Amino acid sequence: MASAKFAGMSTKGVTVVLGAQWGDEGKGKLSDILSQEADVCARCQGGNNAGHTIVVGKTKYDFHMLPSGLVNEHCISVIGAGVVVHVPSFFEELSNLEKKGLDCTGRLFVSDRAHLVFDIHQTIDGLKELELGRGSIGTTRKGIGPTYSSKASRSGLRVHHLYNFEEFEQKFRVLAANKHKRYGHFDHDVDAEIERYKILAEKLKPYVTDSVYFMNKAIKDKKKVLVEGANALMLDIDFGTYPYVTSSNTAIGGVCTGLGIPPQTIAKTIGVVKAYTTRVGGGPFPTEQLNEIGEYLQRVGFEVGVTTGRKRRCGWLDTVVVNYSTIINGYTSLNITKLDILDQLDEIKIGVAYKVDGEVLEGFPANLALLDRVEVVYETMPGWKSDISKCRTFEDLPVNAQKYIRRIEELCGVPVEWIGVGVDRDDMVIIPQA
Repeated sequence: MASAKFAGMSTKGVTVVLGAQWGDEGKGKLSDILSQEADVCARCQGGNNAGHTIVVGKTKYDFHMLPSGLVNEHCISVIGAGVVVHVPSFFEELSNLEKKGLDCTGRLFVSDRAHLVFDIHQTIDGLKELELGRGSIGTTRKGIGPTYSSKASRSGLRVHHLYNFEEFEQKFRVLAANKHKRYGHFDHDVDAEIERYKILAEKLKPYVTDSVYFMNKAIKDKKKVLVEGANALMLDIDFGTYPYVTSSNTAIGGVCTGLGIPPQTIAKTIGVVKAYTTRVGGGPFPTEQLNEIGEYLQRVGFEVGVTTGRKRRCGWLDTVVVNYSTIINGYTSLNITKLDILDQLDEIKIGVAYKVDGEVLEGFPANLALLDRVEVVYETMPGWKSDISKCRTFEDLPVNAQKYIRRIEELCGVPVEWIGVGVDRDDMVIIPQA
């Protein structure tokens, strides 16, 4: 019987794991499995607005900013230059992992080029949501967007600024003054945050590295490198359902720009696809089910955000979304997750096309007003009405479950390599690839 521990990373270059929908697909579980083989596991973008849970035996590890490769005691984890780092949250998350028995000493590094998230950014995040009112995006209010905004306006501070503290203090005061000019008076103690970072700078120093040289040396030395994407394609700042997106490039391009590695070093790109669809916060969701099916998926799938605690919106699998995601990211294989959540359904629907005024759209539209008008074309397949949690090979799955997977492959044109059938690390069906 195949073991999840030996699911294959590429031996010819970097392996990348990316979300193919709106996030929360279960990327962390596959990243955890693959990191058991990896020498290096890296995050390339996002911040602690993402979140996933890894279950090993009876222990649950919650990850937000740190790479899930930390679960493997032999794997080095890297937070790349494209990630935005809230240093207090970095140490809080690290402490929580160490309390559960993970020894991260000497195997966790942060890019000196990564931008810093400050408490003032988190305050601004909330103010921006209030400013938008009913049109709010539904951010996690972790300060991610305002930090990327500071980065784009060239007023941000990076990790390396902490080690010329006079320069850091000067730049931080300018940053804070500009925020007060933009948003008026709000409670924020500039002096207190500066003093806090004087202490945090020394605490962070052992973790700081030049990630560009670190990553490229690892690749040159033929190390097994895993890149763990945060969020997902439909939340990409350029290609997602803008403006209901995150503030970073969650697509394959963000791997190169966030880590400083060339595209030709990427050998394998795995798209993680939930067996149905979910999203958190506002924005369009064509296959959303505001009915008993949606309630069933939410309840049985325990669709609650790890970072926010918010209930996720739920609906049928949407292959228009997955195909759009595949075009951009070029998946070499798929990981279908949470297939077991569909176990008790009599029938299962797949969204296969969008129509507007009777005409089939070529793909996923950029125009949200047009997206609001789409009629989803569904295919209906019979359910399997049985527990698949003990299945470990494709042949173990009920025939109707096999047909569902094969239909996804046909509709998306990408082979399925992994199928999640439960929450534990070993609850994974592996389909060997040529």
